[in-house]
Amino acid sequence: MNRYEAMVILPESLTEEEIEAGLSLLSDVIKKRGGTLQGKPTRLGRKPFARPMKKQQIGEYALLRMELDGAEVSNVHEDVRLEDAIFRLQISRLPEPAKAS
Repeated sequence: MNRYEAMVILPESLTEEEIEAGLSLLSDVIKKRGGTLQGKPTRLGRKPFARPMKKQQIGEYALLRMELDGAEVSNVHEDVRLEDAIFRLQISRLPEPAKAS
């Protein structure tokens, strides 16, 4: 199991309940794929894009930290690809923690 951080952008048109539902959906997909979340999703708030994407100007950003098998990362992307509640998803591998000597 590797450590990952997922940056998710949700559309600006969503209500608070829909944002929470979108984050819950992503958490469920990660758990379904055998991953474990490290804490709750960290909401970073609404931020403007540098340039418009798909006629959107602003997005709601959130971070999720997780442990997941490397082969399942593409499956997580595939599972949420068509969900309206998730605008963008980027998953990056975190470096291994330094070992105390």
